[in-house]
Amino acid sequence: MNQLTKSLLSWVEIDGKALVANARALRAQTDSRVTFCSALKANAYGHGLILCAQILQREDATDWIAVNSLWEAEKLRAHGITLPLYIMGYIPLPELEGVFAHDVRIVVYNQETVIRLEEIGKRLGKIARVHLKVETGNHRQGVYEHDIPSWITLFNTCKHVVLEGLSTHFANIEDTHDHSYAQQQIQRFDGYFSIFREAGIPIPYLHSANSAATILFSKTHGTLVRAGVALYGLWPSDEVNHEVNQLRKDTIILAPVLSWRARIAQVRPIPKGSLIGYGCSYRAERDMTIAIIPVGYYDGFDRGLSNNGEVLIHGRRAKLCGRVCMNMIMVDVTDINDLHVEDEVTLIGRDGNDEITAGEMAEKIGTIHYEIVTRIREDIPRIEV
Repeated sequence: MNQLTKSLLSWVEIDGKALVANARALRAQTDSRVTFCSALKANAYGHGLILCAQILQREDATDWIAVNSLWEAEKLRAHGITLPLYIMGYIPLPELEGVFAHDVRIVVYNQETVIRLEEIGKRLGKIARVHLKVETGNHRQGVYEHDIPSWITLFNTCKHVVLEGLSTHFANIEDTHDHSYAQQQIQRFDGYFSIFREAGIPIPYLHSANSAATILFSKTHGTLVRAGVALYGLWPSDEVNHEVNQLRKDTIILAPVLSWRARIAQVRPIPKGSLIGYGCSYRAERDMTIAIIPVGYYDGFDRGLSNNGEVLIHGRRAKLCGRVCMNMIMVDVTDINDLHVEDEVTLIGRDGNDEITAGEMAEKIGTIHYEIVTRIREDIPRIEV
């Protein structure tokens, strides 16, 4: 029994070496002059914001870190992260003073944000660095081309706000083998940059590349790439994996970083014909043994896995019996020998010769592996192994 985890009911193991190897493999896809930014939003895609940031900084495996909110940046600064931080989500106007306090750069797409930053910067005698998000086809955050002249006028009047970056985000670069829409977005993004260049406004950082674009299209790299899901050893999609492994001569190896473990809380016999769990949705077709595992949908173990999911115990698969509860699940361990209370259970990851992946779980409930890992409850301990 691992000394670090023997008192825990559930925990997440983070393979620090795999995280660093993935970062370096992705970085190797780019020119050495391109800034590598690791996306650690959503609790580092469920892998643990603070731990992953500390590993990447310790091993000099990233240039920047991107998060979604100011409070994430505050946590990183409070835990000794000194790397450049880029906030990709919206910051309420009353909170913008934190941009200066924590030395972060932010995305902007509302002129009200820039105006307020200029006011604060003038009062504090400091400079705010911003990245303008432009609309190329995803239709989320962003500004349209016809609005750019007013933005140029605004930036030319600012003395305490500097336009450091121009960014966009792809709508359909990873879920398809037809990249014509992405090509249109690339062309539109180049057009935006040309407008600023002709206006005499230099922009050091041009960035559009997510994980898929970083892997597949060097022409999207600009001067900064934002690697997200692939950093954690999860392919952006099956299509990207196929293109790399089947259509390209080179290869990139990504290793899963996260394993999710728990412990058996009880082992008990169940007579044939017994109904298990809420809604009596499972009937024992034989005398059987079940194990109670103290994780449930509150912890991020999706209710869609009711009577459908599996876990690994002693390297063997055990099927869920009945509905996923708020704080526990029941699994069939009839054919697994020598079980004891507090034996280790693998919810995601490898045990012996078998492995349950986030992708496998996602397929069973009709979602994506991003959702599987990001929904693991944030206060479940993340431990580097």
